[in-house]
Amino acid sequence: MPGLAGTRGFRVTAVYRDATSDDAAALAELGRVTFTETFAHLYSPENLAAFLENHREESWRAQLADSEFRVRIVEDGGRAVAYAKLGPPSLPVEVRRPAVELRQIYVLGPWQGAGIARELMAWAIAEARAGGAVELYLSVFVDNPRARRFYAGYGFESVGRFHFMVGSHADDELILRLELEAPK
Repeated sequence: MPGLAGTRGFRVTAVYRDATSDDAAALAELGRVTFTETFAHLYSPENLAAFLENHREESWRAQLADSEFRVRIVEDGGRAVAYAKLGPPSLPVEVRRPAVELRQIYVLGPWQGAGIARELMAWAIAEARAGGAVELYLSVFVDNPRARRFYAGYGFESVGRFHFMVGSHADDELILRLELEAPK
């Protein structure tokens, strides 16, 4: 999608591609930075540091090697600026039909508002369908109205709540589900 404008007014020339094991370090850094810039103000330094351990390069490398995970990375000028990750359902909800979980859509702040999240969501829905899923799950922080509006626009509906742990801090999260239509 060449020529999109980011929220800071600069032009975005985004390149979308499937992530490989060579992207593990970039994804680890991107995960840490995006989570920190969005949510760090909510947590103690200790809880934030504990959570960011989830974004170690070794963890990313293992997931990228696992056929149950699919990751789409977005680069602008050779820099990783966003990604989406799909994986097997892990949320505390009873899954009775073929399903996949959208684990993350993370976009660096300056690139928000350029349509990248919409492109990543389109990829996630298409990938879920292509993999045979008829349900797509995700979780969202209850106090993130922008993300909640974004997901509602795709027809995601709340099917439960749970506590998402950031270190020893429990965030109230909504579990959302999208019923996927069969591809046409």
